Amino acid sequence: MQLPTLFPLLLLLLSTTTISTVTAANATVCQYTLYPSFCRSSLPITNSSANVFDYGRFSVRKSISAATKFSNLINKFLANPSALTTPAVSALRDCRYLADLNLEFLQNTFQTVEKPQPNSVSLVKSQDIQTMLSAILTNTQTCIDGIQATSASWSSKNGILAPLTNDNKLYSVSLALFNRGWGHPKNKNPSNSRSHHRSKLNGFSNGRLPLKMSDKTKAVFETVGRRKLLQSDDQVVVSDIVVVSQDGSGNFTTIMDAVNIAPNKSQAADGYFMIYVTAGVYEEYVNIPKNKVYLMIIGDGINQTVITGNRSVVDGWTTFNSATFIVTAPYFVAVNITIRNTAGAVKHQAVALRSGADLSTFYSCSFEAYQDTLYTHSLRQFYRECDVYGTVDFIFGNAAVVFQNCNLYPRQPMSGQFNAITAQGRTDPGQNTGTIVQNCSIRAAEDLGSTKTYLGRPWKEYSRTVYMKTFMDSSIDAAGWREWSGDFALNTSYYAEFENSGPGSDTSGRVNWDGFHILNATEASGFTASVFIPGDDFIPQTGVPYEGGL
Repeated sequence: MQLPTLFPLLLLLLSTTTISTVTAANATVCQYTLYPSFCRSSLPITNSSANVFDYGRFSVRKSISAATKFSNLINKFLANPSALTTPAVSALRDCRYLADLNLEFLQNTFQTVEKPQPNSVSLVKSQDIQTMLSAILTNTQTCIDGIQATSASWSSKNGILAPLTNDNKLYSVSLALFNRGWGHPKNKNPSNSRSHHRSKLNGFSNGRLPLKMSDKTKAVFETVGRRKLLQSDDQVVVSDIVVVSQDGSGNFTTIMDAVNIAPNKSQAADGYFMIYVTAGVYEEYVNIPKNKVYLMIIGDGINQTVITGNRSVVDGWTTFNSATFIVTAPYFVAVNITIRNTAGAVKHQAVALRSGADLSTFYSCSFEAYQDTLYTHSLRQFYRECDVYGTVDFIFGNAAVVFQNCNLYPRQPMSGQFNAITAQGRTDPGQNTGTIVQNCSIRAAEDLGSTKTYLGRPWKEYSRTVYMKTFMDSSIDAAGWREWSGDFALNTSYYAEFENSGPGSDTSGRVNWDGFHILNATEASGFTASVFIPGDDFIPQTGVPYEGGL
């Protein structure tokens, strides 16, 4: 069944409305949420003149209270770790981190919704808040998944899952009410989105950052030292540069030493703090925290600058913390590096990169592992001209993410397994998340035999993945998409294809799920970098080439 809108589920359940007309009683307001009965019982506002903004503010306040209680509960359990299994402690530590992040996002949200004039909220701020509320649901689901993956024998498990279930419903209600009251209609015509066709930059052409480590660029490093690099209009591009080199010729010999001295909470006007990592194999785990804003890491090229680790679920790590490279810093940029997890297919979930970095950009990078290679966990991300190697669900998570001009390489999994390129994890129709694959290439890795490979499968109920103008070789099964378990999410997911090419792109044998769509150009435009993520707002400053439209 072909639905006429770009985001049918979102617009059906959570459509925005003119602020002057939004006045409703409890039952009317709650009908816009995914859990109307829960909404009515949880937001007992008796004032008949209360409107969606009153309910939204109350819901966010209650969400802050719930998140605080849950954070305290986690700390209570972790105060006596000896009473828990090692996997339980690991999962609870993930939950503590995610709960604290949720509190921060909710407090930021309340600073916006408490304002007496809701119509003063800009489009950018509205999108930012919707992104944070979407991430809160993702963080909570990540905690639930981690707890459920631990042994069922530990006595505290139910004491964690029960409040989490209610908290998740409350966060969903907050998201729905925010979308209804403060959400803005898409004010861009997708078919008129600006297209950007920039060449790869060597050096400082047009005042942009050097994104290829050419001889000219290296000479720039040698001559500018720690002086600020300025554009012609005197806006700071790079505030500082440090060099990581294993032979001791740079400022540091490890990447984390360089990350640790980077400034905290930089502003756009400060420019990027750049870490240049020379060629070599760096056996270290890199974790770039959220306070290292505007950080850029540049290597000497794919397979030249390599960061590698081997953590896995089989060896006792949670999927969330198995990553070789973790980044949560907004406006992060990575260029010319390879990130690997060498645990192998036999170790099951073993992540190379986990990103929860909002408005982050990855350019000319390679991500190599087997199951769960690239964890696009949350918030808004962009990947350009990157390589991704993997087997089962090797691009997964619940970010709003666009892959553009990338190479996706299905490789040989364990015996009896099949390959799924994506496992997108949207749990709520109000979330602005999804995985978009545009103008990419899917080709079998050298080791792939006759194993069936699918474009994706529905990890969560409202999974959303779109392939546009992508080459698909014969390794893609004719059905295209694969079930997760029985008929779970086959009708609520949103899977779509637009003008793909190659022997694997023939849609005549595709699945007949209600959630599968063949798009026209107008519909496909809604999933471009300028519309689905605010690409025009954050990619140009990086100098990375991109196309805003189709």
